[in-house]
Amino acid sequence: MDRREFNKLLGAAAVGPVVAPATRLVQEPRWSLRADVAECCSCDLPCSCNFGRPERVCHGSRLIQIREGQLDGDDLAGLKFVVTFDRTHWTRIYLDDQLSRTQLATLDRLLPVAFGGFANGAHVKEPVPLKIGGTADTFRFSVPESTVEMKLLPGLNGQPIVVTSLPNPAYQEYVQYESVVHEHHSADADWSHSETNGFRSVMRATG
Repeated sequence: MDRREFNKLLGAAAVGPVVAPATRLVQEPRWSLRADVAECCSCDLPCSCNFGRPERVCHGSRLIQIREGQLDGDDLAGLKFVVTFDRTHWTRIYLDDQLSRTQLATLDRLLPVAFGGFANGAHVKEPVPLKIGGTADTFRFSVPESTVEMKLLPGLNGQPIVVTSLPNPAYQEYVQYESVVHEHHSADADWSHSETNGFRSVMRATG
């Protein structure tokens, strides 16, 4: 799998303007979004996957909370889901069961176009209870089969470690964390990690 394909797997499906017939030179984006992203994986700190150099084995759980956006005019704000993945092999998508039927239908339409790699590899896609919490220095989220708790990795003078210009639109305003708990127990896999890579970031993308 090359770097471009891997970035698609991680949800970076942003594309540039599309050439249209002579009457319209540029087609307006069908969708756009800004989302908060949080993830822990099995990789050492820092995860080289996030730098465009995928590890051979990477087990992860990612929370995506869409803060604003639209899909063909439908509002995306408030959509939330967790993806647990074995890189390049499978994903399990857990939709927030507090979303309305309309929101779930919108998210179902969004996943293949904005998060195609996740959607295409999904063994499961179902609404489940989703819990999110944390403090100034910690962050946690969980669904019945996956649990993540992570803490800020301190940098110089105890300040957060911020990485810029990573080669993926899902990794803007990237802040480095370290896993405290990263567990998954399902029909697909069973793992438990700690002291591995974690991060929080902002995703801005259109397509």
